Amino acid sequence: MKILVLDNDADFRRLLMHHLSIPWPDAQVSAIAPVTMGPLSDDFSGAGADLLISTERIRPMSLDKILQTAATKSAFPPVVVLAETAADVPEWRTRGAAAVMVRATLKHDAFIAELRAAIRARQALASTNSLFFSAEEGTLAARGYRFVKKLSGTDYSSVYLAQSERELGYKVLKVVRHLPDFSDKADETFNRFLQEYEVVSTLRHPNIVQIADFGVGDDHAYIVMEYFPEGDLRRRIRTGMSLDDALVAMRELASALAAIHAVGILHRDLKPGNVMCRRDGSCALIDFGLAKQLRLTAEMTGTGEIFGTPYYMSPEQGHARDVDARSDLYSLGILFFEMLTGRKPFTSDNPMGIIYKHSHEPRPSLGDEFAAYQALFEMLTAIDPADRYPSADAVLEALP
Repeated sequence: MKILVLDNDADFRRLLMHHLSIPWPDAQVSAIAPVTMGPLSDDFSGAGADLLISTERIRPMSLDKILQTAATKSAFPPVVVLAETAADVPEWRTRGAAAVMVRATLKHDAFIAELRAAIRARQALASTNSLFFSAEEGTLAARGYRFVKKLSGTDYSSVYLAQSERELGYKVLKVVRHLPDFSDKADETFNRFLQEYEVVSTLRHPNIVQIADFGVGDDHAYIVMEYFPEGDLRRRIRTGMSLDDALVAMRELASALAAIHAVGILHRDLKPGNVMCRRDGSCALIDFGLAKQLRLTAEMTGTGEIFGTPYYMSPEQGHARDVDARSDLYSLGILFFEMLTGRKPFTSDNPMGIIYKHSHEPRPSLGDEFAAYQALFEMLTAIDPADRYPSADAVLEALP
């Protein structure tokens, strides 16, 4: 707890500090004489306090200005006013005080009860802009959303289908719990999740998932994103894709990659499960949890650690070497092969076997039906990045 007390009477400030020390012995209480601070500055923010207690007699400060500031700054702490008379209590309440008591008749139990109520009210208000996850109860709650069902989950994150109360239709909520004391992996997962939002929130592209909301709490963060009722690209591949459908998807994905590469971002985990399908047939790239800013000099996941899916990894990514935009283009080429043939170009009974084939095996044939696209596939998936298309824009130019 951080509590800020404003009053010009040193004895009364000490009395308030005594009251506060009983329920909150570890609280950081700053008792300030306004007469020594001068008028309230325009950038006064409450000094990061959880609670602000002020008497009426705080000149040269203005209690009115403090309450006006509290009304316009969401991060401002609740303001508890100690009024001079009982007649002043209704007036200060209408001006926005979280609680009002009479200074001369202050009683400890009632005083602390009012402070606790003010703190609870602020926490309830904060909860309307956030989402809470209870590990013990397994429950989830968020303002503006009615939860329909859980779609998937791990020890660290969960994905839910929810219905928005503000608009028609469904949304997807992806929640990551921050449990730094549980394991290093949980902490890394949380950090990647935050990066995912930072990446996606900067982009406005028809083939990149649209983010509706974002929130961070003490032990979680969440993203509210558009819902894709048609599922992901895996479903389309299983049911069979025509050449025209595959080429449309290639143009959309190449365009999405061009957009993220233009702002210095790699996806690093392009696969059918990360390509979602809309009812109008368009595709959208999702899951930037493994995305990496090209300008970063150090791998966020640690030297030599491999992240991604072996079936779609470029040779350089599979061997934990430096990667650039051409690594995403390699994954796009693997997707192209699978969309056309319904199978993966390289398989093995273990991940390292797949990684080896990406680096050493000849590129498989697309067959006579798609022979006209063999050169495109082979240039996308060349073992040496220097032999691939130099950019997603170049891929777009090469596509018919």
